[in-house]
Amino acid sequence: MPDRKLKVLIVSQYFWPENMRINDLVEGLVQRGHEVTVLTGLPNYPEGRVFEDYRRSPRQYGEYRGAKVVRVPFFPRGKRSLTLILNYVSFFVSGSVLGSWKLRGREFDAIFVYAVSPIMSAIPALVIGKFKQAPVFIWVLDLWPETLKAVGVLSSERLLALVGKGVSWIYNRTDYLLLQSKAFSSSVKKYCTREMPSERLVYFPSWAEDGFSSLPSEGSPLIKLDPYSFTILFAGNLGEAQDFPTILAVAEALRGKLAIRWVIVGDGRMSGWLAQQVTERGLDNVFLLGRHPLEAMPPLFATADALLVSLKTNEVFEKTIPGKVQAYLASGKPILGMIDGEAARVIEEAGAGLASASGDRQAFAEIVEQMALMTSPQREVMGASGKRYYEENFSKAKLFSSLEGLFRQATLRGES
Repeated sequence: MPDRKLKVLIVSQYFWPENMRINDLVEGLVQRGHEVTVLTGLPNYPEGRVFEDYRRSPRQYGEYRGAKVVRVPFFPRGKRSLTLILNYVSFFVSGSVLGSWKLRGREFDAIFVYAVSPIMSAIPALVIGKFKQAPVFIWVLDLWPETLKAVGVLSSERLLALVGKGVSWIYNRTDYLLLQSKAFSSSVKKYCTREMPSERLVYFPSWAEDGFSSLPSEGSPLIKLDPYSFTILFAGNLGEAQDFPTILAVAEALRGKLAIRWVIVGDGRMSGWLAQQVTERGLDNVFLLGRHPLEAMPPLFATADALLVSLKTNEVFEKTIPGKVQAYLASGKPILGMIDGEAARVIEEAGAGLASASGDRQAFAEIVEQMALMTSPQREVMGASGKRYYEENFSKAKLFSSLEGLFRQATLRGES
């Protein structure tokens, strides 16, 4: 007898048309025959204002790849700390109250939370899970309150302790905690005051979206292939945590020494600063392409000789594997990492590239120069090694099957 179709609720503050990995999971679950509903807010990341296309025609965004999308109103992120706080608070309040109302009469076998910051976005799932008597799975992608301290949002130990109590409240009412990094385990356990059985604390890493495993040979219309330059591509959020001052310093230092192109794709709080610095310093070897949809990324990857991942150093970031690492590995391109901890371990263990310590300008310049001087076959060996590691450790098919198994296991436990 075939396994029955599952009814899954996904709770995520961010969702399509925002470019998030949760979009991929939703599509994957629908393709596996399950009935999926998404509870989310209004698309406004990363610009901080509701997308114009959505404002013009919100009804077009009520379904995604066969999944029903239920949206609740909240304050957009804006560009200030106050509006960001209002954004966080308004989603969990609106999601808990209006979300519960909009989902009245619906039954679910499992509730899955895409828990990037803020962790409070899990509260609507816990409220709805209580009403529906459904197990709640939180995919922990960010460590709170440690991340708040690491990025300088909060420095008061009293306030951090208060947030920690909130995190503990959430974790202790969750059925399964899924950890994107093995190094998260000790931090998460610290906030679990009730005993969390080992089978409910699960390592569940990220995967790469479709398209990265087979890059187009013709490259991208956004930037031409250049056989005479070593092209380094950074793709993702342009924030303070990515340490662009060090990246630009190295780009400037190596400009007269080697023919290197630095291609930066993405958007974020550092976008304006980057554009200003590139202009003021005359960095004609740095190309800022802005934000582009996910489908534009594989062709852009194809134009690169190496892919760059960077994070400032602190104990939180050391435990984190940025989601782009899996896409980089899957692409078969060598990786340059200015990063510590788990991500550096993965790059080195996979033989996928070279990594230097976070913030170490000299060491980073040295590995950039080292890779730029390699032959193409040498870099291809690194890329192929990374791709094999991806298939063995981060394959989407394997991870989705694992999650599906967890959902069924929880359903059987609830029925017994």
